Amino acid sequence: MINLTPYFKFKKKTFMELKNFLENIYKKYNRKKYIDPDPLMFLYDYPDSKDREIVALIASSFAYGRVNKIIETVHFILKGMNYNPYEFIKNSSRKSLEDKFENFVYRFTNQNELVEFILAIKDKIDKFNTIKEFFKKQFIMNDKKVLPSLECFVTELGYHSRGVKSLLSLPSKKSACKRLFLFLRWMVRKDRVDPGGWNFVDRSKLIIPLDTHMYRISKLLGFTERKQANLKTAVQITDKFKRINEKDPVKYDFALTRYGIRDELEIAQLEFH
Repeated sequence: MINLTPYFKFKKKTFMELKNFLENIYKKYNRKKYIDPDPLMFLYDYPDSKDREIVALIASSFAYGRVNKIIETVHFILKGMNYNPYEFIKNSSRKSLEDKFENFVYRFTNQNELVEFILAIKDKIDKFNTIKEFFKKQFIMNDKKVLPSLECFVTELGYHSRGVKSLLSLPSKKSACKRLFLFLRWMVRKDRVDPGGWNFVDRSKLIIPLDTHMYRISKLLGFTERKQANLKTAVQITDKFKRINEKDPVKYDFALTRYGIRDELEIAQLEFH
């Protein structure tokens, strides 16, 4: 049985009570009107999948720090691409990118790292046409989790380059890889919020994008006692969600993390009713 031992307000509940609780949260908050503020919002401006994949990779890769600054930064980058990321990147050069994003800086990422990151994307769409086709080449069908595929994806994208290395983590380095898992959630799942499109990846292989909000919520749920929000913790939490929904363990991620992201929803309010 799943361990429902509480850490804060929660009383011990049965499996079905917890499942019903999560389903109610999902039905209430897994709606487009709750997306803002979330970098996911940018994906809806791009109906063409080859644009949307690039936007998803950029938006998820810069999803660290304060959410208002994330939104501001992603908007700045997409505006610099004339809101036409695929064609912009296809026709770009190092010089044109350096000129376009001169003096760019966001927290730990500077202009050179952004340029290197975009050039890495350009290299792959030049060779494979789309990010989807590039990921397909790295995808390992028989693995139970998507970790080996992501290891190949980041390595082949150009982990040796400073731009990729500063924005994307290798699973083998044992960090939570939150931004990679967020990218895959957007690309693989399809519901009222996640746009999906990558049907070749099974949702059951996905791992929770573990940020500070989900880490706190998972402790509230009794899904982890671990002190570090690293990859091992993310996998442990995902395995607990998988006992509730084996085929779609990250289903509740968006709805739950509205608590703590939206001003009117605080994590302290999140409790069983």
